[in-house]
Amino acid sequence: MLLSVLFGAACDPNAGLDATGEEFAQELSSNSDALAALPTPAGLRSVADWETLFQKNWNSEHTSSFLPKSTSLDSWQFYDLAYGIDGNTAMFRATGKTQYLDRALLYVNNMVNNAKSSASLPKSQFKDAYLGWASARSDTLGQEVPLFESYCWRYVTRLLRAMHDTPEVYGNANYRAQYDKLLAFSEKNIFEKWFKRGANSYIYRNRTHMAAHWAYIAMDLSLMTTDAARKANYVAVFNNINRDNLPNAASSLRKQLAPNPLNASAFFWSDVWASRARPGQDVAHGNGVMAFIVEARDAKMEWTDQDVRAFSATLNSVIWPSAGKYAEYVDGSGSGTGWFNDGLMKLGRYDTNLQKRLETHSVGNNTQFFGNGALNVRLLSESARLSAR
Repeated sequence: MLLSVLFGAACDPNAGLDATGEEFAQELSSNSDALAALPTPAGLRSVADWETLFQKNWNSEHTSSFLPKSTSLDSWQFYDLAYGIDGNTAMFRATGKTQYLDRALLYVNNMVNNAKSSASLPKSQFKDAYLGWASARSDTLGQEVPLFESYCWRYVTRLLRAMHDTPEVYGNANYRAQYDKLLAFSEKNIFEKWFKRGANSYIYRNRTHMAAHWAYIAMDLSLMTTDAARKANYVAVFNNINRDNLPNAASSLRKQLAPNPLNASAFFWSDVWASRARPGQDVAHGNGVMAFIVEARDAKMEWTDQDVRAFSATLNSVIWPSAGKYAEYVDGSGSGTGWFNDGLMKLGRYDTNLQKRLETHSVGNNTQFFGNGALNVRLLSESARLSAR
């Protein structure tokens, strides 16, 4: 039964089993069973419960949104496609089921397979040999846009790292071939492309959240690359954005942080480099900063348990002070939407009480929200098991 769920054609649109597929399926079945055996912390919705919610939207979002975006050839469409890649990667990490990995890979392979040389894009402002896509959005029509690519690609590299860190996947010829192809593309036609076109303009961006996307990509690539020179460059970019100074701004993400005016145990920061002016970072784009920081903390790179506790306090007491009340900015001011899917909700992986509160949250209930809800519980379960030893 489980094997048909993992590898059924209806749920696995792009992956075929290789000659060792049956044995591999059994290995992943064992991995999924081991994940399912982890007890859920008391009072929380289980991974299976989150997966049920995820499944209700999975195919409808796929057919109506994410699949057509992935084949659109329009980099602006990749901005929202990021959410589909992230949600499926999170559910794969939570359950070990390759149907979710396969769907995320389908989207990424579609993008990569449809990339064109910059020289062939009629309105490209670069006209070089790198591969990419033109935007069809009216204000950037025909142009190559680093924000649209980086916003999506941070979740592509996170997907690749999930493959790299899952031995049953990394050791399988079918998945390894896809991993190698997509990693090579990411290194050359995403990071190298924008770095060489002008790091100060396109990597070290003028807002915290846009630079955080590149810190995320650089971090992931540094953990996977086999090239020492590339690794050194990724680490340098990571350190410049996080701790040292950007070469074009006298600040870093770490230096932006200050005690929050509403709660000294929480953080305040501005999205403008070297600024302390209120109201600071808007919550909607602050999600991008948080999506990166939680993964950096989990990779033990720069960010710590103390840091994520302070960010959790920012969400729990300042941004979301009570049910149905949401701030627009990280100083607690304004009236926001309560959309936390793309980063802030991932703080639930460190705090059982916050995760319980997120179960009641009704804003943005889509596959990205449900996938990350499941991953939060999985990580809380793993943490509880380690603490009990």
